Amino acid sequence: MAKVVFTTKVTPSYDDLPEVRYHFPKTYLNYATQAVGDHVVYYEPRRSSADLSSAGGRQSYFGVARVKSIVEDEKQPDHYYALVGDYLDFDRPVPFSESSVYYESALQKADGSTNKGAFGRAVRLVPDEEFDRILKAGFAPILAEQTVASENPAQGFSEPPEPFLRPIVEMTVSRPFRERSFMHNVRAAYANRCAITGLRLINGGGRPEVQAAHIQPVASNGPDSVRNGLALSGTVHWMFDRGLVSIGDDYRILIAKNHVPDDALRLINRDCTLNLPNDQTLQPNTHFLKFHRDNIFKGA
Repeated sequence: MAKVVFTTKVTPSYDDLPEVRYHFPKTYLNYATQAVGDHVVYYEPRRSSADLSSAGGRQSYFGVARVKSIVEDEKQPDHYYALVGDYLDFDRPVPFSESSVYYESALQKADGSTNKGAFGRAVRLVPDEEFDRILKAGFAPILAEQTVASENPAQGFSEPPEPFLRPIVEMTVSRPFRERSFMHNVRAAYANRCAITGLRLINGGGRPEVQAAHIQPVASNGPDSVRNGLALSGTVHWMFDRGLVSIGDDYRILIAKNHVPDDALRLINRDCTLNLPNDQTLQPNTHFLKFHRDNIFKGA
């Protein structure tokens, strides 16, 4: 097994859905096969589409996942899919280099310039220590929170508990870690504002009351991706999880008739449109919205 980097564009020319699958030509089959059972980080290049003149990509690593298997593309000869699980967005995009140091050493020439040939490979093997360094940079905000928590134990403890330093890759598959990261990212994407009511409530301690809801539930293999998330107030979160409200592909709010009392209806945005993240790459993906409508929504 080996760890790899998968490169995918904002508007991919391949059939990519990073939370679920990565589409690639036979050229990269050997590298991708080595990653089965191991982990991958996703990288977004400068080019945002197949157009050579396109731009706008973040030039950053943005998420981690585990490669479950490789399957052939039955429609396109000599193409394959890497099917992934345990996808998790980074809490901050990680540029390919910071302070003139490249996270992937293979991308930097001896003279300090960028190795464009290496950069051009869409699937790249990456050593464990460099992979871990990318993850630690990507999850720095959550790791910092954990450090603060360990240094400020709950009342009643005479001494702070000794922190258990698990490898970063193991931490990313821990449910508590994933829940904290998902909540952090969804709240940030929606600026702590409920997507369906527009309410932005902050409690007396300065913490937002809005919750992070999965569109396709975790119990149904929904990923911990912002694109599979909505920031919702408690009441609306309850309604969404029970299929009383849903979202159309056009981001219209759908309401299950005769299931939602009038008092609750008054909470919903009057124009029945969703409050969306300003960053289009973080807006709900139609793949997950369709799952909710087809499997959870009680409306027609």
